[in-house]
Amino acid sequence: MYDDEELRAIREAKADWEEETLGPAMDAYGERGDRFATVSNLDVDRLYTPLDVADTDYERDLGFPGEEPYTRGVYPTMYRGRQWTMRQFAGFGTAEETNERFHYLVDEGQTGLSTAFDMPTLMGLDSDDPMADGEVGKEGVAVDTLDDMDRLFDDIDLADVSTSFTINPSAPVVYAMYLALADRRGVPREQLRGTLQNDMFKEFIAQKEWVVGPEPSLKLVTDVIEFASRETPSFKPVSVSGYHIREAGATAVEELAFTLADGFAYVEDCLARGLDVDDFAPQLSFFFNSHNAIFEEVAKFRAARRIYARAMAEWYDAEAAASKQLKFHTQTAGQSLTAQQPLNNVVRVTIQALAGVLGGTQSLHTNSFDEALALPSEQAVRVALRTQQIIAEESGAADIVDPLGGSFAVESLTDEIERKAMDHIEHIRDELGDGSMRDGVLAGIEQGYFQRAIQDSAYEYQQRVERDEELVVGVNAYTVEEDPEPDVLTVDEDVQERQRERLAAVRAGRDDDAVAGALADVADAVDADENVLPSVVEAVKSQATMGEIMDVFREQFGEYRETP
Repeated sequence: MYDDEELRAIREAKADWEEETLGPAMDAYGERGDRFATVSNLDVDRLYTPLDVADTDYERDLGFPGEEPYTRGVYPTMYRGRQWTMRQFAGFGTAEETNERFHYLVDEGQTGLSTAFDMPTLMGLDSDDPMADGEVGKEGVAVDTLDDMDRLFDDIDLADVSTSFTINPSAPVVYAMYLALADRRGVPREQLRGTLQNDMFKEFIAQKEWVVGPEPSLKLVTDVIEFASRETPSFKPVSVSGYHIREAGATAVEELAFTLADGFAYVEDCLARGLDVDDFAPQLSFFFNSHNAIFEEVAKFRAARRIYARAMAEWYDAEAAASKQLKFHTQTAGQSLTAQQPLNNVVRVTIQALAGVLGGTQSLHTNSFDEALALPSEQAVRVALRTQQIIAEESGAADIVDPLGGSFAVESLTDEIERKAMDHIEHIRDELGDGSMRDGVLAGIEQGYFQRAIQDSAYEYQQRVERDEELVVGVNAYTVEEDPEPDVLTVDEDVQERQRERLAAVRAGRDDDAVAGALADVADAVDADENVLPSVVEAVKSQATMGEIMDVFREQFGEYRETP
């Protein structure tokens, strides 16, 4: 970008500035600290100049939006053409209650649905399972049967809405329910749009919700990807999720590296099954966290696109542009929300959302200010949605493609995060996996590599907070003695009983022989090492329940217990 003579002149000018201008100012005023760093503890320099990006080649490393290496965005016009999808997470109680929240959000201007499930559903348990007691409808919506899925999307046109499902161990069953509902309503499967999280690697790495072990879980993830590439080409069958890795305490670099490693492992498993990379890769999606250090987050998103484009082309021979374009959803950092002075969270979420927009996200969820206390209230979720709308309509951030591109600071941070992330990625592939990313991720899970790294980073961050090196407003700085809590959402305690009565009615009215036959077909598919999705869809249509289908997987694969 600059020739040697220009760089020499800048170097000399910087030295003069440090002596003549900076030196006297430091003597007179000093600085607030001896060291400045991001939330992830990356050093931040006082000043960035062309000297920090001297090795950058514009065409190779940045390019133009919509062209490789996609550093500046996956689309030429980005938000000037179409705004990101505003997708607020919603789910509590029964399907009817969540459906009411869906309609409220759509009426308020939300442009995509995002479904939160309760813990029993997430873990593949029916609402009447003893293990579900006290948890039904508490942190998301309870979905036991196809009829529940039908109620959840009452008066919602499946062909006209993009729907995200945040679910992992039981993702194949939820996906099958959505397909069966489309079939019931006469909606062609190819018209379905949305995203299934379905990322089991991150469960073993960070979130710790699983049913069967890593290898059978990988088989089920790949089954969904293979089936979706044929049946629902506009639906994303997996959202490779760094969000939960970051929430568990990882740094921005670790979040990026571990997420991309997981994604590449899924690619390799699909290729091993005989799928063509350009047939399935365009349907892969990613999910990142957006934290408070705005420039670090923007740099992380830009580095992610560049690493992904190069790896997909060089490692996996992807040719289609869509196979090399990393498209991602962003959620603001739940970990950063505080129960103390909860209205401060509105400001945190705004900064984090702006980072996602400046970083080029395709979809965005903004957390509600009361989420450190309870599920979001209607008022809080409206403020969260309005935050996105104000950024989109009033800030001007959506009017320029990659507005921070060319910033010496952002380009330098992008390069640094890319280098550090690639160190992790290559270690996982070459050292843990002996050249295979798939084997490296599996080995990393079994050996505790990911878990140790995240634990160390989480501990180190908490130590900085306790030493007051990392200030959290309202927690270890600017505290108040009393701060009244806002009104919070409560879930009706009768939800569990009502859901159990509904489930009992389904069981009483169905054809038990048909259900038994359908479940046997699922078991046969597992035994034959076939794709399980066709049989799971039929089982759902027979009114087999979530728990009954997941019990087949438990019996066939065995339940997983983490090695201490």
